Amino acid sequence: MTRMMFGMTMGLGVMALAAQQLQAQPRNCAPREVVMKKLAEEFGETRRGIGLVQEGSVMEVFASDGSGSWTITVTLPSGVTCLVAAGEAYETLAEALPPAGDDA
Repeated sequence: MTRMMFGMTMGLGVMALAAQQLQAQPRNCAPREVVMKKLAEEFGETRRGIGLVQEGSVMEVFASDGSGSWTITVTLPSGVTCLVAAGEAYETLAEALPPAGDDA
């Protein structure tokens, strides 16, 4: 359980740092409508997850069942959406939490 919580905390920290870097380096950014259209039309990706990052930014995960491609974006309060990461072989998991007190 401790290991899982550490991993989740590290993941959130990475996303927060990524959002900070996006504000400094907007080269992979465009208006939200442009990014959403490209993800849907060119890659067949739909939104699979969403969360708040920091200072009003929103992190989203998009993926395609057909191709297995995936993309993580961060949308800034200004409405600009930036690509954080992308890859292949996306799989949806439905894992149960371990019983309380289990250190797995």
